[in-house]
Amino acid sequence: MSQKQHHKEDDSQTENGMVRGLQNRHVQLIAIAGTIGTGLFLGAGRSISLTGPSIVFVYLLTGVFMYFMMRAIGEMLYMDPNQHTFINFITKYLGKGWGFFSGWSYWVSLIFLGMAEITAVATYVQYWFPHWPAWEIQLVFLLILSSVNLIAVKIFGEVEFWFGMIKIITILALIATGIFMVATDFKTPAGHASLANITQGFQMFPKGWVSFVMTFQMVFFAYQAIEFVGVTTSETANPRKVLPKAIKEIPVRIVIFYVGALIAIMAIFPWQQLPVNESPFVTVFQMVGIKWAAAFINFVVLTAAASSLNSTLYSTGRHLFQLAKETPNSKVMKTLKLDTLSRTGIPARAIIASAVVVCISAFINILPGVSDAFSLITASSSGVYIAIYVLIMIAHWRYRQSKEFLPDGFLMPAYKILNPLTIAFFLFVFVCLFLQQSTYIGAIGATIWVILFGIYSNWKHNN
Repeated sequence: MSQKQHHKEDDSQTENGMVRGLQNRHVQLIAIAGTIGTGLFLGAGRSISLTGPSIVFVYLLTGVFMYFMMRAIGEMLYMDPNQHTFINFITKYLGKGWGFFSGWSYWVSLIFLGMAEITAVATYVQYWFPHWPAWEIQLVFLLILSSVNLIAVKIFGEVEFWFGMIKIITILALIATGIFMVATDFKTPAGHASLANITQGFQMFPKGWVSFVMTFQMVFFAYQAIEFVGVTTSETANPRKVLPKAIKEIPVRIVIFYVGALIAIMAIFPWQQLPVNESPFVTVFQMVGIKWAAAFINFVVLTAAASSLNSTLYSTGRHLFQLAKETPNSKVMKTLKLDTLSRTGIPARAIIASAVVVCISAFINILPGVSDAFSLITASSSGVYIAIYVLIMIAHWRYRQSKEFLPDGFLMPAYKILNPLTIAFFLFVFVCLFLQQSTYIGAIGATIWVILFGIYSNWKHNN
């Protein structure tokens, strides 16, 4: 590697002027906690109820393919650490049409993710303050988190670090509680805590193979936004050093946090008797005699949702900034000056614009009938996410055949087999969306979006 390259990657700024203000500890913790969303704290009971202990295999298998995708993204980002969004690689290797499609689709998907998170935040706050109007809570949270994103990248990293710490400590406390209960043969309302609760009468498909397959899309969305660590590394002081470390540790985190938590829950309580509509974390902590467990877990899911929203604002701001740079002739982009950076090297205008769009959800929920349409659109965005993941894998395949391929880089292992396998897995998850009533219409919406917007994007850039 040339001296010039070394200098460039250790520099305090990226090529486009953004400040590299994140430290290694920020990125490592964002990478650990970024994969832990509210899905694990609240949705684990529901996914366990569908297929029992075999849910562990679903989490492991999905985690393996998410790791392969991260290796593909990591390889390309290692080759060009100045890219702060993986969408640029789609433009580079699949053409401007698919780049335009992915750029806008990803931004819109993230915006809907942000809208869903801000709606969740209001629900969690109302647990303590039921009389506070949801839209006021949403606006206050948006203002606070937008400010965190606007001051400096370092402040964002610090806030995200502590949000992440709360999630990690909670999961480790649950695992420690599980070990203690099993070791002391703790008596629960449903019997004794024991690993036999998992192994006794174990079946791969206790409620049929359809229920087993249905859990894949639920687990997939628990992992959604895992790619976010790739976005943050471009704003660390030494991306080529930090990126491989952050990605290589993903499998260990999956095993400890997801698999560890699930095994602990099912060892404590026979899975058939787990309450579906209550967080298993609340159930477990209450059994140990923690009376304020429900309030504590509510606080944890509130920080998890706020953390996701914080990351979403970070990501949408950078994506919109990139889109503005790529479409210099757009009147809207020009008027709003979305392609400019603040004095502290932050795409402030793009972050504010994204926050304003997310803010719309505060008023959507007040309008009668519109909230149903909103949940439909949110479901569709999940399917669109899968399409973007598939495109990034195809872009990686093309990168491997290109002249820019870096043979001594951070290579994805056995890509000729694992790349197509990962694409096949993502397509399988997309098909799973059609199996459940709650995701069926969203899957149709996503299919229509991918076909129509995909055709429009390619027509626009090929004419």
